[in-house]
Amino acid sequence: MSDRIRAVLEQRIIDGTLPPGSRLLELEIAKEFNTSQTPVREALESLHSLRLVESERYRGTYVRAITDREMDEAYSVRGALEQLAAELAAPKLKGNVSELREILQNLHSAAADGDTHGYALHNDEFHRAIVDASDNTLLIEAWQSLGFEARVRIHLSRRHEPHLVARAAEHDPAVDALEQGDGATAGRFLREHAELCRLRWKQRHLEGRETAIPHGDALPVPATVLS
Repeated sequence: MSDRIRAVLEQRIIDGTLPPGSRLLELEIAKEFNTSQTPVREALESLHSLRLVESERYRGTYVRAITDREMDEAYSVRGALEQLAAELAAPKLKGNVSELREILQNLHSAAADGDTHGYALHNDEFHRAIVDASDNTLLIEAWQSLGFEARVRIHLSRRHEPHLVARAAEHDPAVDALEQGDGATAGRFLREHAELCRLRWKQRHLEGRETAIPHGDALPVPATVLS
């Protein structure tokens, strides 16, 4: 029941039914799902771990907003973590990237079909596989705490993205480098990819302006965030 409640509330947050600031009252949610408050509390704890909700004394639990500063900092941290993860994972993945290529193919297929939900899921699966291969517990926990799957799903659900295929292609060089056991190059590609995502987020308000960085330049920045 807690998983069901979490999934429903997560989808409402992602599609905007529950916008930032919306209060989540345990008793009301329990009545809606005809259950006790215990699974509701467990569901809210899961959403908190995904950084989708916050709890404050006297205010209770509410849907949190994702600020520009938070995203800017999160992408910077993600780039550094994934660069290190690739360097640590390279010996294990050298000549052993069949799983990564399968995930990457699913990512490309979702992009070609315009399937934003599938894109977000396979994107998270791809980055998670590299981080998990680092076999560094603290690094993995730090990466998971950034909660990027939910962030990407929220953004893709609310903004049209015409460059999914190009965004998927940004992942290819890292896999090629890892197959050769070249962690330094793979790490550099992943960090550059995170930096592009960070810049796309910062540039999203410039959509349609002449000052926006044009697609196809050294740092193409369409006005939406993907990862």
